[in-house]
Formats: sequence, structure tokens, C-alpha cells
Amino acid sequence: PFKKYCSAMPGISSMLPTTVFAATTDGEKESETSINRDELSLYTVPQEKLRYAEPEAGELEQSVATLRKLVEPYSTWCQGTYDKIKPKVQSVVDCGNDTYGRLNNPPKDLYPRLGVIGFTGVLGLFLARGSRIKKLIYPAGLMTLSASLYYPEQAVTIAKSTGESVYDCAVQSYAAVEKILKP
Repeated sequence: PFKKYCSAMPGISSMLPTTVFAATTDGEKESETSINRDELSLYTVPQEKLRYAEPEAGELEQSVATLRKLVEPYSTWCQGTYDKIKPKVQSVVDCGNDTYGRLNNPPKDLYPRLGVIGFTGVLGLFLARGSRIKKLIYPAGLMTLSASLYYPEQAVTIAKSTGESVYDCAVQSYAAVEKILKP
């Protein structure tokens, strides 16, 4: 019956005590003592005392490690700058692609509209003789006015976003002046 259990459950033999008979060289009578299989030196596994020793770094490895430590702040700065600039550059690229697509397949009245807007800019330069401020305000104002007549939806969107940003700047400026003037 024991062989049936051992073949069905191979781990059970390690849990059962086993009788071991050893031959003596003195001619003494054999003594029967129960010894676990784990107590026999044949079946015990010696404790391994392994230590991992890091190989000593060579001159090249030390040079590369030093170079990495020196370059790390700059690479971190570059990565941060890249992460800030990437969305802006991507939006410029998308705008360029949209513009290229629009100019490649223009609507039927795009070029006349651009001509009128450009003409109002030149007219603004002609009317702004004398002052440098007039040379900035007149062409930009007239071009904005004529563009808003042709593209009212975009003009409303730009006006809203510009109004919000001007309001935010005004509030921040007021708070800064108030902070400077009050002790």
C-alpha cells in the first residue's frame, strides 16, 4: 500500500520517517534508529554563500559616467524646453498645412478678398504720413476692418479671445500697481 501512495503523491515520501540500516565496521550488532531523510548528509544541500562582486569599472566606463553627470542638467533643460515648445511648433505646422491646403484649393473669391485687404493696408500706409504710431495703427486698423467684413465669424472669435486676454492683463497690471503702492 505504501508504494501506491508514493506513486500517486511523490512528495509524501519526504514527510515519512525512513529506517536506514548502516553497516558497522566493528562487527557490532546493528542498531535501529529512526532518522529523517533530511538528516542524512547525502540528501542535504549545503548552504550556498554566494556574493555578487561588481566588476571594477574601466577607464572608458568612468569617462562615460563622468560625461553623463556633466551633461545631465543640460539634457534635462533641453527636454523641458522641448516639451514646452513642441505644442506651439505643432500648432504652427498645422496652421501652415491648413494654409497650404487652402491656397492649393482656394475658394472662388479668396484672391479678390486678399487683394482688397492688402489694398486697405497700402491705403493705411498712404494716409499715415508723419507719425510712426500712425504708420502702425492705420494700416493694421484698416486691414483688420476689411478682413472682419469678409470673415465676420473669425473676427468675432478673435475679438472675444483678444478681449479676454486684454482684461486679464488689465487685472494683473492693476493688482501689480496696487501691490507696489500699498505698503
